[in-house]
Amino acid sequence: MTQETGGFAALDLHPSIVAAVIATGYEEPSAIQQQSIPIILAGHDMIGQAQTGTGKTAAFALPILHRIDPSKREPQALILAPTRELALQVATAFETYAKQMPGVTVVAVYGGAPMGPQLKAIRNGAQIVVATPGRLCDHLRRDEKVLATVNHLVLDEADEMLKLGFMDDLEVIFKAMPETRQTVLFSATLPQSIRAIAERHLRDPKHVKIQTKTQTVTAIEQAHLMVHADQKVSAVLRLLEVEEFDALIAFVRTKQATLDLASALEAKGYKAAALNGDIAQNQRERVIDSLKDGRLDIVVATDVAARGLDVPRITHVFNVDMPYDPESYVHRIGRTGRAGREGRALLLVTPRERRMLQVIERVTGQKVAEVRLPNAQAVLDARIKKLTNSLAPLVADAEATHGDLLDRLTADIGCSPRALAAALLRKATNGQALTLEAVEKEQPLVPTSAPRGDRPAGERSERGERERRAPMPLGEGRARCRTALGARDGIAAKNLLGAILNEGGLAREAIGRIQVRDSFSLVELPEDGLEKLLTKLKDTRVAGKQLKLRRYRED
Repeated sequence: MTQETGGFAALDLHPSIVAAVIATGYEEPSAIQQQSIPIILAGHDMIGQAQTGTGKTAAFALPILHRIDPSKREPQALILAPTRELALQVATAFETYAKQMPGVTVVAVYGGAPMGPQLKAIRNGAQIVVATPGRLCDHLRRDEKVLATVNHLVLDEADEMLKLGFMDDLEVIFKAMPETRQTVLFSATLPQSIRAIAERHLRDPKHVKIQTKTQTVTAIEQAHLMVHADQKVSAVLRLLEVEEFDALIAFVRTKQATLDLASALEAKGYKAAALNGDIAQNQRERVIDSLKDGRLDIVVATDVAARGLDVPRITHVFNVDMPYDPESYVHRIGRTGRAGREGRALLLVTPRERRMLQVIERVTGQKVAEVRLPNAQAVLDARIKKLTNSLAPLVADAEATHGDLLDRLTADIGCSPRALAAALLRKATNGQALTLEAVEKEQPLVPTSAPRGDRPAGERSERGERERRAPMPLGEGRARCRTALGARDGIAAKNLLGAILNEGGLAREAIGRIQVRDSFSLVELPEDGLEKLLTKLKDTRVAGKQLKLRRYRED
């Protein structure tokens, strides 16, 4: 067979691993696999720069399985992932590739599931541990020797782990492992914070970088439409009326927004559900399974919650809220158009977000065409078309099978067949508006108010009250600094702390209070050497945006 002389077999992997890979349908290794597998097999530390979807999971899973000793019932490899979804996805991949390796066990360790069974599986000798940093640190607090036998460490999507504020947890994990371990780091980007980790914890690492095209998948039809912030729900409802979709994922920025939009869609009769970081793991899995088998048609999700989500049914992606950076946009729309299938991605853009749209177009190398929001006539036409399509198959033999009943009903009611048909239509459509005037009244697109700055007046007032609150008293020997990044940018205190620790080279105790407000944040830093520190942090980015810390002058 050709696989014996080429393909994965040419990479000197164990025959049982090659057989398992071929059984999944893969014949030729991807670029990241061709370059990474020999390096990891040779025992070198490595930094791999590659985007999601390039085959990087197999790039580290296959050589690590090759180096596992099934006779040793103890943890030998640790793979760290930023989210539960990705951890489960990686664990499943390991199990698939290890199907023909008797004695090899994989355990996924993540929050939202009982700790007891996870720790028991580790103590019972699972050789492969796939974990999220936070939950793994919980286990280390119970048993600090959990990782004592691990000699292979992989950090998957390291940049995402830092964005989520896991730097402190990573340092705890590094210290709990043997210094002689092999460390492999994969990241889509290599900011200074990632380079700092490599300098401290990797030994003479080999570098592998896979050049990805700037253009997104050509099978995905992209478009944007301009809306005001308080028009978004109405806009989504109108779009759903006219878009012919099988399954759809709608991206929003906050957990609350997932619940609000999912609730609005359910109220209109759509099979929709929310997916966010607060959703329990078993419920999360039910949502994804329901989307796969058709019990759900729409999932409203945050970026992190959708990490690793791959459902072939998804034909549409709605970017209800603008992503934080172009990379997130590419990841989002990649949820559709998989395996050469056509997909459609729509982006809602508020007036203040025009600049980010231009950045997305520049980075992706593609123009995102503007489309108009469907008017009431388009909605009415779509409704009548759906009604026509649903009734057409029933007409063929309807008179033959129900003609006598029709005669009886018209006689009993004392009405014409036309009047009876109209009554049955009203019942069948459950009161849905089917005239132009009724549709316009049902879904008004003109905001009830036109607040300045594209923000509801009440929200602006509440924000003003929050912003006017006085800062807390300053600690001794500290200076207060300000950044324009705040809660509305998706920033939490742990994100700021992680960024400053990583790139500023400070000890944790050197940083004082961090106060995150809606449109800015305040951080207490050491007065001594402040200007030098601010210069050091000038290029630091958090959640894809520049930190730009400045001394805060209190008037």
